[in-house]
Amino acid sequence: MESTAINGPESGRFFLFAPDLESNRPFRGAVFENVQALLSPPRIILRPENGGFPELREMPRIVFDASQGPAPRDLEGGFSGYWLVSERLQRVMNALDPGAFAFAECDVRFADGAQGPRHFLCDVVRELDAVDEDRSRLDIEIDDDFVNGKFYSIAGGASLAFKNDALAGAHVFLTPFSTFVIADRQFVDAVHAAGVPVDPESSGISFIDASDI
Repeated sequence: MESTAINGPESGRFFLFAPDLESNRPFRGAVFENVQALLSPPRIILRPENGGFPELREMPRIVFDASQGPAPRDLEGGFSGYWLVSERLQRVMNALDPGAFAFAECDVRFADGAQGPRHFLCDVVRELDAVDEDRSRLDIEIDDDFVNGKFYSIAGGASLAFKNDALAGAHVFLTPFSTFVIADRQFVDAVHAAGVPVDPESSGISFIDASDI
């Protein structure tokens, strides 16, 4: 039976999609001010173990404080398990691949209390078993302690190929065996067409070719 997979990793087609991994920009000046009020003990971060959003008792409140660092870019990680994304990035995400993401709009304020620009907490919620292990180069760790019995490690570098029949038109996804997010070329191009800078230091986004991580 002929495989429906790509014949090996294909350069320029799929990308690791992550908060800025490439620049040395100073840490952002933004605080998730009411996170403690939103937590559901015993969890110590807001994001549930299975992803998405819990029922929120109030809007997440993010305070931009220039005295603490530069303003957030289009994407910033580290908000109690979530990304913080700008309105223009959220619009692209929601327009091109709404099934890939969950959002919670934030109450954004400046340090003086003035209303800030619209931002959203974001989680990638689509999960696809789409990595073609036979055509990829990566470390696959097998252990019953892993949630799904194995884990894809790309810490030492990797070259990833994907199964066409598992994608079904998806542009952004997680796999059941990793924590990294994959985006395709169409999504990357749409993000940049919306005015989000290509430079990770300016946008906060790293798109790293999945064929050569």
